[in-house]
Amino acid sequence: MNPEELRPFVASKLAAAKAIVPKLTATVGFDGFVDEIIRVVDKREALDKYTFVPTMTKLAEKVAGAAGKSTNMQLVVQMMKLGGNGPIMANALASMGLKVTYIGNLGFPNLHSVFEPMAKRAKVISIADPGHTDALEFEDGKIMLGKHETLGDVNWQNIVKRVGLPTLKKLLTGSSFVAYVNWTMLPHMSDIWRQILSKALPKAEPKHKPVVFFDLADPEKRTAADIREALDLIQKFGRFYRVILGLNQKEAHEIGEVLGINTDDESKDSIQELAEKIFAALKIERLVVHPTAYAVAVDAKGSALVDGPFCVRPLITTGAGDHFNAGFCLGNLLGFDKEMSLLVGVSTSGFYVRTGKSPAVADLVKFMRNWPSN
Repeated sequence: MNPEELRPFVASKLAAAKAIVPKLTATVGFDGFVDEIIRVVDKREALDKYTFVPTMTKLAEKVAGAAGKSTNMQLVVQMMKLGGNGPIMANALASMGLKVTYIGNLGFPNLHSVFEPMAKRAKVISIADPGHTDALEFEDGKIMLGKHETLGDVNWQNIVKRVGLPTLKKLLTGSSFVAYVNWTMLPHMSDIWRQILSKALPKAEPKHKPVVFFDLADPEKRTAADIREALDLIQKFGRFYRVILGLNQKEAHEIGEVLGINTDDESKDSIQELAEKIFAALKIERLVVHPTAYAVAVDAKGSALVDGPFCVRPLITTGAGDHFNAGFCLGNLLGFDKEMSLLVGVSTSGFYVRTGKSPAVADLVKFMRNWPSN
């Protein structure tokens, strides 16, 4: 199906499924960050009038030019918002209408104020204080500067203590959808997965498996041995769930390298081939890779590629991947094939980067029917 046929077709299917979405339940965990969205000043024309450094390349030139001399750069905080792969994805799912429970480090004993709006549309269980991210945004990407000291408190003991094992079992086995994200930044995530597999999931394989989604989140900072262990644990969840692994383009190259796959070429065809090879190396139901301008999904029936509504000057990019993941997973939950699910994913991220808001289902339907040109 060509794009001009696919978009109205999926829009009509999504509109017809609008009543089903509120019946879907989701449990997501376990990270939590306070994000400050920041621009780097290039020239200041007045006290509150600036031009910003447009690209990461330009910033690199400025930094390189100051080597051996020092320099001063002004940062302008454009907004403070909830952050972390989990909260952003959960907030997006809740905006679509799913019944969401979020478990993570959102402030303890008191919820941090940036998560209060989310707590009004989803059930939140906080287990520790959040991390903090300074997100320097540019036209060609972002630099995430993280403060992660509190992430060590996201561990099995705190989860059991503050959620309760009976409640956790009910959430993980009774939800339509479960997502475990930000493995890279959470030092105890692999142990949490091992504990869940041994203590929170049933001994027998269920007849009807819910969907589970994993996002490793930039594993470059972890060793190859750690990554292989994480991939092994993810595959073990296949006894209980239909497993989806999500990767951005950089992450796909990193996973490919760990698996011994050639990752040199950046062309569309090569990224699609890379996705196919990663999928072939893993025992999961679906793999999705989402570069900035398009996305690829692979399952046992083959692969599909869908172009996204690329935005030259996005209002925001931090959280775009998490919104893509939410949209793609919604498509899977509604029984859409991989091509249809990819379109829901790229539409969700496309809407978000243009508006800074998480779309409702009606927003996605309208977006697909009025596809932007830039």
